[in-house]
Amino acid sequence: MIANIRAALGYILVLSGAACWGMTGLFVQTLYEFGFSPWQVVTARMTMSALILFIIILMFAKEYLKIKLKDLPYLCALGIVSMAVFNWFYFAVMERASVAVAVVFVYTSPIFAALIARFLYREKLTIQKNAAIGLTIVGCALAVGLLPPGGDSADTLTILLGLLAGLFCASYSLLGKFVTGIYHPLTITFYALLSGMAFTIPTSGIWEHRALLTAGEIWIPLLGISIISTIFAYLLFTYGLAYVESSKAAILSSMELVVSVIISIFILNEILTWWQGSGFILVIAAIMLTVISFRRRVRQKYPGTEYTTYE
Repeated sequence: MIANIRAALGYILVLSGAACWGMTGLFVQTLYEFGFSPWQVVTARMTMSALILFIIILMFAKEYLKIKLKDLPYLCALGIVSMAVFNWFYFAVMERASVAVAVVFVYTSPIFAALIARFLYREKLTIQKNAAIGLTIVGCALAVGLLPPGGDSADTLTILLGLLAGLFCASYSLLGKFVTGIYHPLTITFYALLSGMAFTIPTSGIWEHRALLTAGEIWIPLLGISIISTIFAYLLFTYGLAYVESSKAAILSSMELVVSVIISIFILNEILTWWQGSGFILVIAAIMLTVISFRRRVRQKYPGTEYTTYE
């Protein structure tokens, strides 16, 4: 029964973390208005988040600062590859296209995650998982204008940056498996952020905007992207990853798309076509297919119950 509850909790945590990620575009666009470049936004996000999390851990849980040196390479890779580099590709697309389109590019990540996990962790490519991946591919193609043929589509560089964003996004689930279960999510998130901060600061030129720190309004997006879209998002997702298969976590994290589309339309006033809307719906359908698959397995393994153990 405890294992069943943990499995359900994993799904909830992954979806909640994704919803926090969905608010990222709102804060990024505001920082662009202040003159920040994509790489500087990444640096601001990594730095503020690392400092805030360090203070929290130092005050309430010093023991979470302890790690083994042999695990440091994995934590550094998580911060540099899966956070800093991914964020740069993601924010670069966001600068060239709408927030919603930038986010939908990220959801090519289930394709990369499922294929890589198949070889690294020997995770099965089930019928439901393949169907969800197929829906994601078609949905993304509609959202960026590749379908239907002849329509206005994103340029080649934007598409390339978007696919790279999806690849590096998938790496978080995959690399996270090496340290998840060994360390507390606070530890993993802090050292990943610290590594990303150390990697980005030297080349960012972030100090050019030091005068803006005296302007009160800039602290709203800075704290928003740091606390809500980074600390909360990564902690919730990392907690959930302990109970959810990495490729499924990547698919479930598509909840970010739902929140991003809502923000894109109703707050940022970005215009989306019917074809793009159809694409977003297909990606959301991939989420539902994953959940339905989960419940079906529950009924087969544990008749009369709602949840099953995680794989």
